[in-house]
Amino acid sequence: MASFAGLRKLLVIHGVITLAAAIVLTVSPGLIPRMAGVRLEANGYLLAYLLAGAEFGIAFLSFGGSRLSEPRGLRLVASACMVFHAASALLEAYAASRQIGNQLLVANIAARLIIVALFAWFSRRTAE
Repeated sequence: MASFAGLRKLLVIHGVITLAAAIVLTVSPGLIPRMAGVRLEANGYLLAYLLAGAEFGIAFLSFGGSRLSEPRGLRLVASACMVFHAASALLEAYAASRQIGNQLLVANIAARLIIVALFAWFSRRTAE
């Protein structure tokens, strides 16, 4: 089933990107926020570490989900990823509306919405 393969590939790619973000947030907690125009003091690194923990979990979910063979399980994993990115985009949009961040934050919101759309597309294709 070709659509099955598409969702599984998307999950692997998503896992790699999410794992990379988790590692960067762990090794250099201020880097990603700084790129988005947000400065974290050292005592604010806990927030980056908490986000890194969530990113590690989502990466694990993505890699594990890519090995599933049952369509309902694959769609559940894709739905969890969609919720993560949709909620993040909504919260980032709220931050942007309060003049927190810069244009990179707006680009990140757009990227998250594209990720949600990709998961929705490939999940729908898996249902056929």
